[in-house]
Amino acid sequence: MFLRMENIYKKYGSLYANKDVGLTLKKGEILALVGENGAGKTTIMKVLYGLVKPDSGDIFINDKKVDITNPRAAIKHGIGMVQQHFMLFDEFTVMENIVYGREPRGKLFFDVKKAKQDVINLGKKYELPLDPDRGLNGMPVGLKQRVEILKVLYQDTDIIIFDEPTAVLTPQEVTELLKTMKSLAAIGKSIILITHKLNEVMEVADRALVMREGEKVGDVLVKDTSIKELSYLMVGRHIPNRKVPKVKVGQTVFETKNLSIVKKDVAILDDVSINVKRGEIVGIAGVSGNGQSELVEAVFGLKKSTSGNVIINGVDVTNTTIHNVRDNGVALVPEDRNIHGSAAMATLTENSIMGYYHLDGFSKYGVIDYKASEEFTKELINEFDVASSSTKQLMNSLSGGNVQKLILAREINHKSPFLIVAEPTRGVDIGAMEFIHKELIQKRTNGDGVLLISSELTEILDLSDRIYVIFEGQIKGEFTRENATKEEIGFLMLGGNSIE
Repeated sequence: MFLRMENIYKKYGSLYANKDVGLTLKKGEILALVGENGAGKTTIMKVLYGLVKPDSGDIFINDKKVDITNPRAAIKHGIGMVQQHFMLFDEFTVMENIVYGREPRGKLFFDVKKAKQDVINLGKKYELPLDPDRGLNGMPVGLKQRVEILKVLYQDTDIIIFDEPTAVLTPQEVTELLKTMKSLAAIGKSIILITHKLNEVMEVADRALVMREGEKVGDVLVKDTSIKELSYLMVGRHIPNRKVPKVKVGQTVFETKNLSIVKKDVAILDDVSINVKRGEIVGIAGVSGNGQSELVEAVFGLKKSTSGNVIINGVDVTNTTIHNVRDNGVALVPEDRNIHGSAAMATLTENSIMGYYHLDGFSKYGVIDYKASEEFTKELINEFDVASSSTKQLMNSLSGGNVQKLILAREINHKSPFLIVAEPTRGVDIGAMEFIHKELIQKRTNGDGVLLISSELTEILDLSDRIYVIFEGQIKGEFTRENATKEEIGFLMLGGNSIE
């Protein structure tokens, strides 16, 4: 066995992050490491890469016990890691990023000519060509990831850890990445893929190691398993297939007409016209950073639009206040739950009334009614199954999935006819994802309108009645559930033009 990890224990206080975890990896094998948030998969990989020191346990490479105390030691033993959040310098060129820390030297100084040729040769060898002189500013996410992979390969690694590598990629970029993984495995590189996307596990992995609550609960050959079985191992129960029932569409609750935001002669939003009706979920598909955040900010008056209109329930709310937008029937689950959706050092009660504290029932004569607010919070916690011990807990004591569920509970409970929800399942596990999807479908079934903004195309396709595709601030196409295809939407997400 090329790599073995045996009896790994890591404890934080009274909680085991890893409890007697063992892992094996063959040369040329792709091993998927799957599990819910908090299952321990990230910790075991941090142990392997030298970012976390285990309380006990051993690591063997080629049957020789090794001591990996930091990433430099991991790299020395041929272990590299492609991080979920790229460790790159946008101000540097492709070549400078790849050779950083291992620059070839001439007689006295950095040998730039050799470094460029090394990058060209590396790209040819692994079929990942890149221009060594290109800067990273403005580079597509898929190409930045290619830089990150070549940087790891330049370190002469034999084991490559990929941490949630497809989180922000288009379908075409995902296909290319999985193809790259297979090619690397074919020439003898060993791959460990940390992911929650089980369809990708089934497509690319040889084996899947499943973790739950810090322990290994399964180690299966992918050819002998299924997505259903892996889901069951991950959460300890069967996840039902959810169908979106047909609902009669009602009046328009939201529309933008020719909405634009121009900054320094650059159109961040360019003539955006979209609408949402009662009884439908409308998805906006696009790679992060193509105007989705600015669209939400323009709706709520956080960014002033240069031209165009925002209309809620027939009322023009263009460039108005957040309170006015909310009072006209809009609820929001923001993209960043920690920065914009909650207050980390406030209690669950304070977070549960955030944005609504001024309403009757929560305050009187400007003074918050904490007793009523706590009762309301308890109702939210029970109804939305938020794992917590007290309404007086601080928000930052909850897991990411439970933070998201409480924010969703807060926004849905006020029964606004229109909900904007951005990246609702980013970073949450399969159990929380199932729950969140169920609640969004229920809101639609109740006759309300939902605008779903997500970089997860599978989520968009599963939930949406209609889909708009956004690229560089422009709407590139519109689809119904019936005529939407993953391939064409992915093509438009990359800037292609509709065939129609």
